[in-house]
Amino acid sequence: MTDQPPKDAPTGNVPETALPGPYAGPVAGLPPQAGLTTDTAVFTEAYAVIPRTVMRDIVTSFLPGWRGMRMWMLARPLSGFAETFSQYIVELAEGGGCDTPEDDPEIQHAFFVTGGEMCLTIDGTEHLIGPGGFAYVPPGMPWALRNTTPGNTGFHWWRKRWQPAAGIDRPDPIVTREQDIAPSMMPDTDGAWGTARFMDPADLRHDMHITLVTFQPGGSIPFAETHVMEHGLFVLEGKAVYRLNRDWVEVGAGDFMWLRAFCPQACYAGGPGRFRYLLYKDVNRHAPLWPNR
Repeated sequence: MTDQPPKDAPTGNVPETALPGPYAGPVAGLPPQAGLTTDTAVFTEAYAVIPRTVMRDIVTSFLPGWRGMRMWMLARPLSGFAETFSQYIVELAEGGGCDTPEDDPEIQHAFFVTGGEMCLTIDGTEHLIGPGGFAYVPPGMPWALRNTTPGNTGFHWWRKRWQPAAGIDRPDPIVTREQDIAPSMMPDTDGAWGTARFMDPADLRHDMHITLVTFQPGGSIPFAETHVMEHGLFVLEGKAVYRLNRDWVEVGAGDFMWLRAFCPQACYAGGPGRFRYLLYKDVNRHAPLWPNR
C-alpha cells in the first residue's frame, strides 16, 4: 500500500459535468536525492504552512484497529499549535477500514471524500460517499467506515471535542455532497467569492463549521480578517497568495495552512483558474477562561 500514492481526482463513473473537483492530495513517494530541500514549509507562533510537497510516505501515521490505512496528520492540539481540533488526510486501501474507530463519547467527527468511495455506517445506517461527499457524526454516536472500491479511497477527517452549552442538544448526523449545495455568495463580490456550507450557520448545536470556499480568478478577501476563530485550510484546487500574520505566502493545490486565533489573514486569487479550499473553524461557544475547559 505504501507504494501506491492516492489519486488526486479519480472520476469513476461520474459524468465529467457532475464533478466539482479536482481535489488535490498528498504527493507521497519520496523526492530524488538530487532534489532541493528548499520549500515553503514554515511553522511560526501565529501560523503554519505544510505544503503538498512535504506530505511524503515517511511522514505518514497509522492507527490501531484500522485495516489498510495510513494518514497524514496535518493538525493536532499542541502547545503553540492547533488548540481545538485535529485534521488528517486518510488513504484506505481496497477493503480497508475500521469497525470501532472512536472510544471517546465526547468526540465529534467530520469527513470529506476526495477520491474513491467509502461506506460510512452511522448508528446502523450505511451511506455510500464518493468524491465531493461530506459527512458529520455527532459525539457519542457509533460509526464504522470501509473502502468499497478497487484501489485507494482518500478523505479528510476532522476530530473535535464537542463543547456542551445550556439548553443545547447534540447535533444530528449529516450526509450530503458538495454537488447538492448551492454556494452562498459573499455580498458585493459579483460571484467571485462563495462558500458551500456543510453545517447550517443558524444551528447553534454545532461548535465547529466545515465549509468549502471558492474564489474565482481575481477574487479576494480585501481586508485583514482578525478574529477569535482558529482555522485549518486545505487547498483543493488552484493557487493564490495568502496573507498570514505579516507575511504573504503563495499556496497551491494540496497545501495546508493553520491559523491561530486572531492571526490576520487575507487572500488574493490571481488565477488562471479558481482557488478552492476546505475550511475548519470553531464557532458558537464562549471562549474558555482556563486551559482545556
